[in-house]
Amino acid sequence: MKRIHFTDQDLMRVRVAGGIGAAAETLDSLRLLHGRGVGLGFRRWQVAVRGRVDERARPLLALLPSLGPQVDVWSLAGDSMSIEEAVDRLLGAPRDLLRVEFENVRFRRADRVWARNLVDGDREAWLQVTAALRACHGVTVAPYGGGVRAHLAAVRGAYANAMAEGGVERLLEQVCGPLLRWRPPVLELEHPRDADIRLDGRGLVIAPTVFSSGGAELMVPVLDPAAPPVLAVPTVSDALVGGTLWDGGGDASAGQALEDLLGRTRAAILESVAVGRSTTDLARRLGIAPAMVSHHTSVLRNAGLVTTRREGKAVLHTVTSMGMALLEPGSRPVR
Repeated sequence: MKRIHFTDQDLMRVRVAGGIGAAAETLDSLRLLHGRGVGLGFRRWQVAVRGRVDERARPLLALLPSLGPQVDVWSLAGDSMSIEEAVDRLLGAPRDLLRVEFENVRFRRADRVWARNLVDGDREAWLQVTAALRACHGVTVAPYGGGVRAHLAAVRGAYANAMAEGGVERLLEQVCGPLLRWRPPVLELEHPRDADIRLDGRGLVIAPTVFSSGGAELMVPVLDPAAPPVLAVPTVSDALVGGTLWDGGGDASAGQALEDLLGRTRAAILESVAVGRSTTDLARRLGIAPAMVSHHTSVLRNAGLVTTRREGKAVLHTVTSMGMALLEPGSRPVR
């Protein structure tokens, strides 16, 4: 059991994220695919992708040894919903972070030399990892991107509504289920090892996930002790929820069609704001100036595809129902 201890200051600093990012979801999808006892919510997905994940996944599977801790890809690649941005972050991960993430992983004997090359920053070894990440994402996650984005946006919206109606207490009560218990001021998390985590004023980020089904997981930024931990919360629990996620998974050309319609930058912005993003965050993720982000979001807003509101000093953009319809695989623009 892990016990997360809140102070009054921590409760004031709880916030909700849009997800854990494309790289972490992809690795979770591999865990799910190769694990036992897949829940009803993932049966359609499992049948569709089984046999399509081939030897290209080998470098990623090496990061998931059967015993002991595994490599935390979220720590290395961040929460970007774009697989290409995740790849860029992996290739630029600091050596100190690699050392911390790999030091306690019990790699299989056949993978130990290769893993040492990763820690040493060997580019060829990391290119094998990123090629595997792209290939697996293209099979297990990307074909269902519209459903995944819509689901995460809906869950985030429900969390935000709970917090608006009843504060952080209501949010934590809604997040809690069989795997989490809120016993003020402590959030209890099922875990094989016993530990007490004191937030000490950092707050907590709650991030809904799709392919993480084994239980909630607390992720701590190891090189930034002042940053808030992230609680990844599974959100797919039954066949009804899962069924809506896997509709339209065969349309692999949806992303290209969206780019053809809107242009690459506006398509990337629309996909990113499916989980809510600020102007500053979009500028950082896309590598463009904030003024350019504001121009593109203005065009998308005038077309009825995004909405914009101010939260404190930040300007937050979110997708509308019309914009979400464009993101769905197989959708067509409304005339």
